[in-house]
Amino acid sequence: QVQLVESGGGLVQAGGSLRLSCVGSIPTSMGWFRQPPGKEREFVASIGWNTGRTNHANSVKGRFTISRDNAKKTIYLQMNSLRPEDTAVYYCVSGAFYLDSPMKPQYWGQGTQVTVSS
Repeated sequence: QVQLVESGGGLVQAGGSLRLSCVGSIPTSMGWFRQPPGKEREFVASIGWNTGRTNHANSVKGRFTISRDNAKKTIYLQMNSLRPEDTAVYYCVSGAFYLDSPMKPQYWGQGTQVTVSS
């Protein structure tokens, strides 16, 4: 069982920035999914623990950046140029990392709300 704890969500105006953090209980590949209101969960970004290679969804490329701090077993999601359509519950996940396709989650965090006002 992997424990994942997110933090950093909140309310921000369109064009603003937020940084999400997620601490894992063990070193493992991790990533982010999100669930907008009334929609299904979707992949956002992932990072391979050993390689540090990253994969970002097309919808966030150039605006969001995933990174990691191995010593702290922590990943981050830096979100810039936020848009109202980025409003969602953001979930930290751990699972299998793929460079060219979404991560396949095995474990989920509790989620953190991000709201972008127009």
